[in-house]
Amino acid sequence: MPSIRFVQLSPATLTALIAGDLDEAGRSAGHPLSRYLVDEKWLWQIRLDDIRRNPAAADWIARAAVAVPEDVVVGHGGFHGPPDTDGIVEVAYSVDPAYRRRGYAKAMLAALLARADADPQVTAVRASIRPDNVASRATIAGFGFFKIGEQWDPEDGLEDVYLRSKPTTSGR
Repeated sequence: MPSIRFVQLSPATLTALIAGDLDEAGRSAGHPLSRYLVDEKWLWQIRLDDIRRNPAAADWIARAAVAVPEDVVVGHGGFHGPPDTDGIVEVAYSVDPAYRRRGYAKAMLAALLARADADPQVTAVRASIRPDNVASRATIAGFGFFKIGEQWDPEDGLEDVYLRSKPTTSGR
């Protein structure tokens, strides 16, 4: 599996991405970003609004995924927000089409799960995937997710809902 690291996208970076100013976004992020991130401006507007409503959300959402050691942005990942009242976070990630089928989605998911597992507030990680999204279902396979139901998403339609409980550590 390839290695990735995440670069947090601050409100200033998100604002530059929404405006289509890739150079300013890269300066603000402290790392060159990709055109793919500009193409996702609809998402950055949602995330910027989320951060404005709840500044603590910035620690959970909107990160560029950088391949290591290549040092190139291959997509983005994070969570839909901080843990809810039950300690559940919903994972979100996307790979630039130019970098798909190279293991980056699994690398992003592994890093996001490690982030969630390290936080004492988190009890479980949720994923919602359209039934016809074979690639996303394959990505979560082997990470301990179990289907717990279905939901209707206004943008994506029917989605299967998966949950992965936080691994417990034994003192034995």
